[in-house]
Amino acid sequence: MNDPLPLRATVAFPLRMAKAALPRIAAAPDYLPARMLNEFVYCPRLFFYEWVEGLFAHSADTLDGAFRHERHDRREDDLPATLDENDRIHARSITLSSDAHGLIARLDLVEGEGMRVTPVDYKRGAPKDTDAGPEMWPADRAQLCAQALVLREHGYTVDEGVAYYYETKQRVRVVIDDDLVRETVAVIAEARAVAGSGRIPLPLVDSPKCPRCSLVGICLPDETRRAMALEPADTSIQLDLFGIGGEATGDRPLLSPSAGDEEEEVRRLVPARDDLRPLYITGFALSVGKSDEVLQIREKGKLLQEARIHEISQVNVFGAVTVTGPALQALCWAEKPVAHFSFGGWFAGMTTGLGLKNVFLRIAQVRRGDDPAFTLQLARDLVATKVRNQRTLLQRNHVEPSRFVLARLKQLADEAQEVATTASLLGVEGTAARLYFEQFQGMLKREPDDELPAFDFNGRNRRPPRDPINALLSFAYSLLVKDLTIACHTVGFDPFIGFYHQPRFGRPALALDLMEGFRALIADSAVLSAVNTRMVTPKDFIQVGRSVAMTPAGRKAMVRAYEQRMDNLVTHPLFGYRVSYRRVLEIQARLLARAVTGELGHYPGFETR
Repeated sequence: MNDPLPLRATVAFPLRMAKAALPRIAAAPDYLPARMLNEFVYCPRLFFYEWVEGLFAHSADTLDGAFRHERHDRREDDLPATLDENDRIHARSITLSSDAHGLIARLDLVEGEGMRVTPVDYKRGAPKDTDAGPEMWPADRAQLCAQALVLREHGYTVDEGVAYYYETKQRVRVVIDDDLVRETVAVIAEARAVAGSGRIPLPLVDSPKCPRCSLVGICLPDETRRAMALEPADTSIQLDLFGIGGEATGDRPLLSPSAGDEEEEVRRLVPARDDLRPLYITGFALSVGKSDEVLQIREKGKLLQEARIHEISQVNVFGAVTVTGPALQALCWAEKPVAHFSFGGWFAGMTTGLGLKNVFLRIAQVRRGDDPAFTLQLARDLVATKVRNQRTLLQRNHVEPSRFVLARLKQLADEAQEVATTASLLGVEGTAARLYFEQFQGMLKREPDDELPAFDFNGRNRRPPRDPINALLSFAYSLLVKDLTIACHTVGFDPFIGFYHQPRFGRPALALDLMEGFRALIADSAVLSAVNTRMVTPKDFIQVGRSVAMTPAGRKAMVRAYEQRMDNLVTHPLFGYRVSYRRVLEIQARLLARAVTGELGHYPGFETR
């Protein structure tokens, strides 16, 4: 048997909270799963996400681990209450609990003779390689000790635990002695303290654990620390955790954010692009059905197209498209939202699965919505970001941008950060929008002999749009608010509770808040691309009275231009890596969640140069 590893390391976790604390209204469950104790020792932030907030996402590693455990879970055995001294035990998938320690454990295997048993836990990776030979990782030791405590409470004698590592096909033992028990009991108390505080610990610093973590896209470890490095730390608490921050894990100790952190490289731990693609269904009298895990789009019974459910990220239906019950149910189970649009392109609503079951972000969202200081500051940041991005688009695309307008937009962006009321902010935003759209015509490119009077633009109008450019802008904004509504659902927000846009029946106010900074960068830019590259032409529009609408062909062309823009890679101004605009929307929604819960002091807007 191996000698025990050093057990304790004192680590400071700075916990960012709002000045006005947002108390949690629900207590943690009575029983702490032994697996969650493993997660807590491995990474307290991961533990908080999984146990407190109920978040989980699969990766290749977790799927492989689940597959390996599935073989052991096929048979569930019972442990006898009493045994003779020579009776052998070999029982799989045992679930036991401990009232004394508030633990519940699912034991992969219990083996032994009589009342003296050994818990065996299966691990997909490899043990720690040391000069003395393979040793058990601290998180695995804590989990096995927790299993031993549960077995002891049920009358069994447990002197050691075993971890079987699939990668090296080795059994590694740990002695369940008094020191390990004391450490494990202390860590149980610390895990409950973190859960009960309602405060999420900081991410690990430059940890090799992060790249393979299934929740890295939710946690955003380097991104969160970079954003926090720009702000002074508020408070910290001390946690005694064994094996965290020490040589056993390769992590650096967690310290308060400092100016030095700002200079560290932010690793891009999320994919630059999503492998999944949106599905758009436009046409009259189409139907969407399901066969196995494949969506089938039909017209009057004739099969037009098929799409595998696991290869799409969302479904967008326009006008008189029928989605069958089985297809809707399959999409809900797969957490693939269905966005519904009118035939003219107005975003009508969404059909989604249950989504995130964590209500705490939404509770914080409601409370923040009633905080005038928070809503005003966030509104200032949103409008200032919007104006700066409008100015950037003019600089990039206008044939001869007005120096006066550029200077005035810069001034208005600065004024937006200083206004004292929302009414004043609306005035600043309105002035900036008027100046920006007065210059919009200059971004519509045409050759000297090119005549496109249909694309003349004399100002923003809507409901209904009265010229082709406004029709394109309105449609692009509908697509963008749809994607931001989906991003809000993904993060756990209620998209109808906004901070700058006031609540109104049927209006996704929070999605509109987030959209302000992206109107110019995504929607307006997609419109300019569609017009300037002749993806849409005057024949793609029809005049009905004073209003102008797109033809089906024009709508498809605009969707193509919009999706091309969403798929473009862009350098994130705060983190320095390149990701697609679609990925940026989710990152920004998660940063807003950090600000709402108090982990960040403000929302860092997305601004390009």
